[in-house]
Formats: sequence, C-alpha cells, structure tokens
Amino acid sequence: MTEPDPTRPPALPTMLTWTIVLTTVLLGMGVAVGNEVRLVGLLAFLPGILAGVGTVRQTVFVASWVFGATLASALYFPDPHSSDAYFLVILTFLLCVAAVYVCHHRTTREREMARLRITATAMQREILAPLPQRTAEVVVDGVYEPMHEDKLVGGDVYDVVASPYGTRVLIGDVQGKGLPAIGTAFGIIGAFREAAYREAELAGVVDALESAVVRHNTFAARSGGGERFATALILHLDADRRTHVEAINCGHLPPILLGRPGGPRFVEFPDNGLPLGLADLVRGPRSASGFELRPGESLLLYTDGLTEARTRRGEFYPTERAVQMAEHLMPDRVPEALRDDLVQFSRGGQADDIAILSVSRNPGRAITAG
Repeated sequence: MTEPDPTRPPALPTMLTWTIVLTTVLLGMGVAVGNEVRLVGLLAFLPGILAGVGTVRQTVFVASWVFGATLASALYFPDPHSSDAYFLVILTFLLCVAAVYVCHHRTTREREMARLRITATAMQREILAPLPQRTAEVVVDGVYEPMHEDKLVGGDVYDVVASPYGTRVLIGDVQGKGLPAIGTAFGIIGAFREAAYREAELAGVVDALESAVVRHNTFAARSGGGERFATALILHLDADRRTHVEAINCGHLPPILLGRPGGPRFVEFPDNGLPLGLADLVRGPRSASGFELRPGESLLLYTDGLTEARTRRGEFYPTERAVQMAEHLMPDRVPEALRDDLVQFSRGGQADDIAILSVSRNPGRAITAG
C-alpha cells in the first residue's frame, strides 16, 4: 500500500470544506457582534496560507472566494465608514493577487527542482553503478550516501568492472567536498571503467587513475581551482575462479576480511602507498599485494565517512565496533547495518560522504582453489 506524501497539496474537497466553514464562522460572528466587514477581512490571509502548500488552481479558487465574500459582506452589511470598507476590499484584492503570484512562483520552482532531481538521479545511475553488482567472480553490495541530502553524487566513488581478465573493484575518497571533489570523482570513475577493461595488469589500471587525477588537477589549476588527491583501493579477482585476490592500496583504509575462522580481521598491505595524484612524490611504481578470499568469505570496503563519524561530544566511531557487528551478520546485510548503527552513533549528524561495500565470492559458480 502506498504511503501518503506529506508534500502533496491538500485535496480539493478538504480545502473547499475548510474555506466554506471558515467563511461561515466569520460571517456568523460578524452578524452576532455587529461588525461583519472587519471580521470577514480575516479571510484575506487564507489565500496566502494556501499559496505555500496548494496548487495555483486551488489558490485562485480560494482567492476568488475570499474576495467575493469580502465584497458581498461590504455590500450587504454596509459600514458607516464607507472608506474603511473600500480600503478593506482593495486590500483583500491585492493580497489575493499576491497570493496567486507567490503560488505560481513556488510551483514553477518546485517543478524545476523536480526536473533537476530526476536528471541527477539519471546521472547517478550512469556514474555510480546501482548496487548490488554481480559478475562471474563476485557479488558487490553496499550503501552509498552523500553528505548533503540534495546531492546524489559526492566525493566518494566506487565501481565494479567485469573485464576479460577478471573483476576489478574500486572504492575511493576524493579529498575535500563540494563540486571540485565531485569533478575529480567523475574523472576517476571514467578512467577506471576504461582502464579496467583495457589493462591486463592491475598496476596499469592504477597508472591510468593516477594520470586522470593529474590531468584534472592541471585543468583545475588553469581554471583557478585547487589541486585534489584521492585515496583509493583497487582489487582484482581472477577470471579463472581462483581464490587469489590482487590489490593496490593508494593510501586508503584497509579492508576487513569477514567469514574466516578466528573472526574478522584487517587485511594488511606491505605498502599502503600514496593517494592518487601524489605519485610524483615517490620514485618507484605502485606494486600489487596478494591475499586469499576463499568461498564463504567476504571483504568489507569503506571510506572515512565511517571511521571519522563523530558524536556531538567529538568521539569518533570505533572501527572495532564495526568489526564486532560484521562478525554476526551475513555479508550482504553488513553495509546497511553499519550505516544504521553509524546514524544512531552520531545522532544523525552525518559529516562526510559514506560508502560501504561488501565483496563476496559469487556462489553461483564453482571456484577453483588457487
């Protein structure tokens, strides 16, 4: 059953009933106290109230009704001071016209915002793949929430590409916030989708991401903007169904391995590397590290929107809390459970974009041990 939309304008029968009831009450009170015109003048505020919640047609109807009631009251119940009655009728007319104009402006703006949101939703589907994503090797599920409610894309990025060499998974976090960070995020995703399918080696994919960030920074500098860097973790799962996973960490948070005897644990890398955009600070190329992801196991990937969430007293969300929660849940339920726990921990005060992914071996086909 569809739930009612609280932003929906009031139904015409309800609005008409309240208008008639209010008019009748004011006219009746006017007759009772012998000051009809002054009381009926209170109706002039009704179109203004409806202009904030109703449609243009509803506002025009109520405005016409109110003006007609005010004019009829002035004619049928003459005021000894005729100038006061004329002033009230003119003022009511001006207020009714103003209410219709305000309502028209509001509804026009709401339609424009609705179109922009539809466009943003379409952009998000093109830029960020909807979750879950399934390939021959893995199932990737998770949650993604930008910091600002009116933005559907933020500085956190993720993507999953099924290439001829296997599945490549990306999660990253662009430094900073706002449109500059989103621009860098777009560049990273575009470069990843192209390179993940083209490059046989994972290092080649990361080199392409590095070049994309450097080019974006060069363009931003020419346009007067600042340089950006991005942390990223890139995974490669072989197409031959082996359990071996290759990973290159570019300054990103380490993933958490779930489902292994002994409980969840962090996957440590010999070299965490520098973020994308800062490769010129070191001489050697980035190298891949390997680890095992066996049947029944999964990886939890996340951005610092999880680890840097705070309470109002400034306490950070403890990673150990996430590990303990993940230990008792199915992999596909972990991201959403962590997001809900994070909201409860920070009392809804989201301070950064949040991306939490679970990467599990696809149970649909057999996996050859490596």
